This record gives sequence, structure tokens and C-alpha cells, in this order.
Amino acid sequence: MHPTVTRLAGKFLAMAALFLVSSLAQAQAQSLAVTAYPAVDKIIEAALPLWKKRHPEVEIKLVSRSMEDHHKAMSTALSTSSNLPDVMALEFGYLGRFAAGGGFEDLAQPPYRIRDVQARFVPFAFKQATTASGAIVAAPTDIGPGTLLYRVDVLKKAGVTEAELTQSWDSFVASGVKIKAATGAYLVAHARDIKEIMIRSNVKAGEGLYFDAAGKVLVDSPRFVRAFELSRKVRQQKLDGKIGGWSTEWSQGFKNGSIATQMSGAWLAAQMASWIAPTTKGQWRAAQLPEKSWSAWGGTFYAIPKSAKNKALAWEFIQLMTQSREAQLSAFKAQDAFPALLEAQSDPFFDQPIEFLGGQKARLLWREAALKISAIDVHKLDPIADEIINTELDKVLDQGKDIATALADAKSLIERRVRR
Repeated sequence: MHPTVTRLAGKFLAMAALFLVSSLAQAQAQSLAVTAYPAVDKIIEAALPLWKKRHPEVEIKLVSRSMEDHHKAMSTALSTSSNLPDVMALEFGYLGRFAAGGGFEDLAQPPYRIRDVQARFVPFAFKQATTASGAIVAAPTDIGPGTLLYRVDVLKKAGVTEAELTQSWDSFVASGVKIKAATGAYLVAHARDIKEIMIRSNVKAGEGLYFDAAGKVLVDSPRFVRAFELSRKVRQQKLDGKIGGWSTEWSQGFKNGSIATQMSGAWLAAQMASWIAPTTKGQWRAAQLPEKSWSAWGGTFYAIPKSAKNKALAWEFIQLMTQSREAQLSAFKAQDAFPALLEAQSDPFFDQPIEFLGGQKARLLWREAALKISAIDVHKLDPIADEIINTELDKVLDQGKDIATALADAKSLIERRVRR
């Protein structure tokens, strides 16, 4: 081949290769990988028109799995630094474990500077995503203000008022005795439900559920002692049905009135209305938790993995989902994702009656709770501590184990995991 032709051919091949690399890079930049779980996936899909207004050239590639499968897949991806998305949705219960791995961008640092907008969010939600070192590993998008849902028809038959039910934890249990005697209904599905709320209530500043700021295990504190004592009292007086959450028996108990109350995040009211017990419309009401025990249950966050390929676009997407009043309200109205953004909480939608709750304006109650909930620090061993505490509580409830011994054993087991 003639030298000139050879040089031209080489130049052409080089240009073609350069064009191919450029095209691949451009194609990569024109998509954003996002992973989520139900119903966060629906919220993201609903926000796509807003995203397209900002970036019509960027496609959102959304992968959704069940909540458990999603977090398992993301845990594997983070540990292997492979198959990571640009944006990852996280449920609060998994946040501490994931944050401890150091695989997320610190949103407090440039170019994100999320602290500049911290005042726009519900205070406790921001704290949930803050590590002991001060890094902010995720942005809050929705929260779960704790609430007490109760069957108004069952209470009326038993001659119990809402004030009696919620005045104190002792009056809550006393009300359960009256309810059981008059109607046969259980006060709660499971005695463990009492513990779940009580250990999340009135947590001191700088503490988490199971650990303080210095990593000291707290499970033998008065907060846990009282939670265990009250749970045992409920079981001893046969006020719970020993029914596990999300079981067929659990949902059936709500439908037929054999379970009088349920404590959870405010989001449960919407799930009761849509698929758990829709035929009971009008028979439920919402109240603040007994003793005004301000408590949060669940919540959703968005994080950017350090290995993400499109971090600038990922941050823009997170800003849309968390800082856009329109997006936050859309998620709340469609999926009952209670907004973490304060300016979204001033919308007239909060004043609208909720048909399932007999026309009650319950969102106003939940907004009050959201502003009074204390921030709780997260710890990487929270899931392990939770499992150990539940095991020990079961021994108290089912085997009669002494509470002090159970909590001491739990503390010892957790401390052993800390030392590993």
C-alpha cells in the first residue's frame, strides 16, 4: 500500500476510534442510573416530567426491586464497587449500616454543600443521615412521623375515649383492659409493638436507639427497662394477639375489628386505606402516641455512591427529589410520602380531611409530630442490636425471663459484636 494511503487510513482509524470513544462517553452521560424500591419507584416515575424539563437529553434508568432485595443488592454492589447506580434510594433502617462502609459521597462537602439548605428540612431527618464524624451521607426525602391509629367503633363500644387511650402509657394499657372485656378485641397486634415505639421515643440529644455518641451500649437504660416492662404487662393481661406485622392474620384483624389499635409511621394510614383494610373506611382515627411520645418510624433518603459515574447529574436529581416543593407535594399526594421539606408542609393539602379516617384532618397531627421528634443518631450495628433486643424481649414475653437479666444479656452480646 502507498505510504500516503497508509497514513490516511491510519488517521481515519484514529479518528473513528476517537469518535467511538466520544460517542460512548456521550451516551453514558445521557443517562442516569437510579435504584429504588416500592413505592419510591412510583414517586421517581411521577417526577420524570419535571426532570425532563431540566434535562430533556438525560434518560433516567430506574431499577426497582423489593425493599429487601434492593438493599441486599446495594450492599453487595458497595462491597464489590461494581454495578453501582448514580443515585441510590435507602430506607432509614438500613442507613446506619450502609453509611459505616464509607461508600457514599459526603454531601456536606463541595460541590454539594447540603448544609447550606439544612434549614429547609425537618431537623431530625437531617441528623439521621449524619455520621459520628459529621459526614452527611444521604439527603432526606420523606419521613414517618409516629402515630396511633385506633378503631373508633371498638373504643365506643368499650366506652373508652381517645383521651384515656393516649394520656399515658399506663392509661393506654388500662384502656386495653376495658376494650378486651367489652369487645374481645386485642389492644395491639403484638406486645413487641409497644417496645418498638417506646425505645424510639424521647431519645436524648446525641444518642441513637442503641448507642450513645461514644459508642456505649444503651440497652439497659430506663428507656429500655420501661419498654420491656410495659410490653410484658400487655402480654400478661392478654391484650395482644401475638400477631406478627404484615401477616394475613394481622391485616384480617384490622378488617374484622379484633385489633383495636396500631402504632406506626403515618404512612400506614394510606396503606390501610389502599390495600390492607379498605373496607374499614371511616372506622379509624389517628392520634398522637401515648404520653406525647414523639417518635419517627421509617423514612427515605437518596445517596450518591463514591463510584458513581455521573455525580453532577446525580446531585441535580437528588436536589429535584428533595428540594423541589412540587416534587415533594406530588409524592405526598400520590404515595403519602410525608415530605421532609418544610416548605412543602405549608400546602393547603394538609388541611384536607382524610376520608378513610372519617374526615379527620390527621395530616395536621402528623405535621405537629414531625416538628417535635428528636434527632436520633444512627450506628452501623443498629440492625444487629435490634435483632438481639427482639430475641431477648421474646424470651421475656414467652419464657418469663427476668427483664434485668434479659437486658444485661443483650448488652453483653451487643458489646461483643462491637469488639469484633
